Amino acid sequence: MLYGKLMSAQAPTISLHFATPIYRAALAPATSPLVAELDGACRSLAEDDDAGLDWCEANGYPGYTSYASLDDLPWRFPVFGQLVEQLDQHVAGFAETLDFDLKGGALACDSLWVNVLPTGGMHSSHLHPHSVISGTFYVALPEGSAAIRFEDPRLAFMMAAPTRRNPANRPFVKMTPEPGEVLLWESWLRHEVPMNEAEDERISISFNYAWK
Repeated sequence: MLYGKLMSAQAPTISLHFATPIYRAALAPATSPLVAELDGACRSLAEDDDAGLDWCEANGYPGYTSYASLDDLPWRFPVFGQLVEQLDQHVAGFAETLDFDLKGGALACDSLWVNVLPTGGMHSSHLHPHSVISGTFYVALPEGSAAIRFEDPRLAFMMAAPTRRNPANRPFVKMTPEPGEVLLWESWLRHEVPMNEAEDERISISFNYAWK
């Protein structure tokens, strides 16, 4: 009897651990000059960056990316520098939320690149090594554009786990941002972009922040 009374007097508790936060914010309205200027700059690069286009063709990369060809976009187009200034503030806030002890250092943008994904294009599952926080700013997302899909980092260990009722707790979570929005996540989080079924190009700007 005593055991039963003790058990009933102490309610069980459940605490959550190993959370995987994803940060989402609107940097500018979809119709803002910032988004319009970035859209023009991205499309210009997709036409004129011969080295980037050659790399995409040689590596079977759908559409265009400046990832392997240009590392000075804020110098070439000041609007990219304006974007980084805004990203710096959001990344700093996210790092504070994540409780990072940077020991007097800071997170700084060390790479930023353009992605132009055509109809039928996709980005396979990947992560971003050698960085702390990664993210994407969305420039153009026509109707039918592919959402970004994040993978639960525990997926390989779930084995016989049943499906969860709440979609937010399932092994894959899809997010469909709006133009002008940014998503941030820790760089070890695996993600992908399924096939773009829109009739027009899906344009985004991805980036990495490293601990300096």
